[in-house]
Amino acid sequence: MTELEQYIQRITVAGVTKIIISNPGLKSAEFRKIVIEVKGESFQASKYTQKQVFHENGRTGELAEATLRLAEGYRQINGISPEEEHIILVSRKGNCSYKVKKSASGLIRASAPAQDHNRRKNYILSEGMQIPPLVDMGIFTAEGKVVSSMYDKYKQINRFIEILDDEIREAGLKKVNVIDFGCGKSYLTFVVYYYLKEVLGLDTRIMGLDLKEDVIRKCNAAAAKYGYDGLSFEVGNIDGYEAPFDVDMVITLHACDTATDFALYNAVQWKARMIFSVPCCQHELNQQLQTEHFTLMSRYGIIKERFAALATDAIRGNLLEYCGYRTQLLEFVDLSHTPKNILIRAVKRPMTPGKLKEKALGEVKAMMEEFSFTPTLYRLLDPDARG
Repeated sequence: MTELEQYIQRITVAGVTKIIISNPGLKSAEFRKIVIEVKGESFQASKYTQKQVFHENGRTGELAEATLRLAEGYRQINGISPEEEHIILVSRKGNCSYKVKKSASGLIRASAPAQDHNRRKNYILSEGMQIPPLVDMGIFTAEGKVVSSMYDKYKQINRFIEILDDEIREAGLKKVNVIDFGCGKSYLTFVVYYYLKEVLGLDTRIMGLDLKEDVIRKCNAAAAKYGYDGLSFEVGNIDGYEAPFDVDMVITLHACDTATDFALYNAVQWKARMIFSVPCCQHELNQQLQTEHFTLMSRYGIIKERFAALATDAIRGNLLEYCGYRTQLLEFVDLSHTPKNILIRAVKRPMTPGKLKEKALGEVKAMMEEFSFTPTLYRLLDPDARG
């Protein structure tokens, strides 16, 4: 995480009601300033040219990401709360300074290192909470303190929980049934159960699915040890799996290559309200890629591999939009931790306009035609047969 990202994150968790982005680095910048108004669970960004203003809306859970994106190329960011004004200045060389002005006294104090803030952030799963899976994972001590060497993993887990939290609270559920495909050792599955059951107090049932019998056996033993009565595991294949209950949420983390496609297809068939997927090992389109007009994308092996992986997930996102889901592709963890850093978050819409579905599918077909792709999720959904 860069210095600027850390300072912006610090501002967005400080209870600010307004963020002003100003002093563009280039005279040719499209907007002379951007003002973000934060109201409850949402925000509106007003982007000012010399004669017009353009608006962009979002949810406060995405405020840090949106601010970082909008602030690119600008040299000053002011975050204003009832008590304080947070000021970030960016030099021509990209170096940042950060200070906080107390509204009451007008005093200026230099910020502590941004890394210290990470340890003070109010995480959903905070230090002092009794979370047995985190102790067994070696992330918490028996006293509920974060082990310093595991702090990055602790932040990663909280980031995933925050992404779930945004949607679950908005949905207003009292009961939730979850399928976790390719659960593996299921450390995160146990943490998700704790969050849904113990933190949110929901009537929770989670089924973890994996192909390894010894892993499933150990996971069921751990669930019994923790007293997690609503959490169980079974051996099974994602392809053709029949859920034992009506599914509200599907989770799939690092399901390899087309296994992600089968998981997404099942979620769509079950009309799951929420889908959270971190894809992995997107080999399929890399092997199919052929193009007449964009040979540059296939000439260099590493570029071809990365382009095919990104195209895979972009197509998945559009196909979920076509199937009636509001879909986002989010950064899950910093690239310094893992290159597999995209999370697909999809939430079922009450109704999807036909034009939106047609556009999403049309973009997929154009990509398929240009690069000779035939993605597994497209074949499973078979939009051509649907007409």
